[in-house]
Amino acid sequence: MKVIGIVPARMASSRFYGKPLFQICGMPMVEHVFRRAALFHEWSGLYLATCDREIAALGENKGWPTLITSDRHTRALDRVAEAAGKCGQALDKDDVVVCVQGDEPMLAPDMIEAVLCPLEKDPQVLCTVLAMHIVDEMQFRNPDTVKIVHDLRGDVVYTSRSPVPYCEKFTPELGARRIYGILAFRWHFLKTFTGLTPSPLELMESCDSNRIIEHGYRQRIAPYPYRPSFSVDRSSDTELVEANLRNDPLWSRY
Repeated sequence: MKVIGIVPARMASSRFYGKPLFQICGMPMVEHVFRRAALFHEWSGLYLATCDREIAALGENKGWPTLITSDRHTRALDRVAEAAGKCGQALDKDDVVVCVQGDEPMLAPDMIEAVLCPLEKDPQVLCTVLAMHIVDEMQFRNPDTVKIVHDLRGDVVYTSRSPVPYCEKFTPELGARRIYGILAFRWHFLKTFTGLTPSPLELMESCDSNRIIEHGYRQRIAPYPYRPSFSVDRSSDTELVEANLRNDPLWSRY
């Protein structure tokens, strides 16, 4: 089974224009993402995918395999699917494509292992999403954090920017989980997914997982314990990343 990693990045983020190239600890954010993803050593190939010349120039200057994609994509998975199809590797239907979102500058390589695990264990699993525990009420209430509700088997039931499941008083024991931007798809299902019509709840919540559910498919969570690993949705998030990154044990490895 081939495992292809794609790091999608574009300048035109609606909440933070140009964030892939924003300097964090003296390095563009997308460089943190790519270098940390490269610490996972089981890739059949790891690629940067972008529609922007500035981002492509960074990748090419660093010697990363860089793929130019359409500038019409507004969802990361559409860009990932296009890039996987033109990466130059002959992908079988059950090979796996991993989307490593370009705004996760504190990711760890064992997160990639986690999203692959359900696919390796169960041939019926079509796609997975990293589901990190939420231990902080502020993050639980934050609409930039997409929360996951799943069934007893671990299949996603719904994803929302609202604080779900409902609780009057938040505690870590609630077991709430959030989407972390690492997702894995069997190649044949990624192509199926991108051919599906965007669904009402996907558009309302701005979350791809709801398209999977509303069209009758299943997405398995990859449970992951809490660790200080912060996403960048807005420019203000970079301060939190800056404050934590230098104390992160992976910092010295790249």
